Amino acid sequence: MNKFLSLPAVIAAISGITMAIQGTLNSQLYQKTSILAATLVVHIIGTVLALIAVMVARVPLLEYNWLSIPWYLYLGGILSVVIVGLVALSIPKIGVCNATTAIIIGQVGAALIIDHLGLFGAERLAWNPWQFLGLLFFAAGAKLLFS
Repeated sequence: MNKFLSLPAVIAAISGITMAIQGTLNSQLYQKTSILAATLVVHIIGTVLALIAVMVARVPLLEYNWLSIPWYLYLGGILSVVIVGLVALSIPKIGVCNATTAIIIGQVGAALIIDHLGLFGAERLAWNPWQFLGLLFFAAGAKLLFS
């Protein structure tokens, strides 16, 4: 089956849609409050929702050996705060389309490096020249959106 049309790819695309909406909403919240207040409130709401989901699903949190997990795997919480803040700051300056395009270029570039080097415990998937060329074309297309 074509990976591009697979269920995981559709789920990822839906994630991208929600990210664009989230960035727009967070940007508007930031403009009506402050960047720190908006980031805090967004994360409090997310934490409450995640807690409710864990309780409803009856996830056995105490059964995990949290101390044996590599420390760097917890950096996602810090990165989440940075992401929400930076997206909310960038959208009012360059617009949703330009900010989202820049975000995606950054994500794809970082993803190629993470895959190629097998960073953070990810399976090592060496890049090929077509992926690199695709990123270059993607960046060139993105430049057109910034016009």
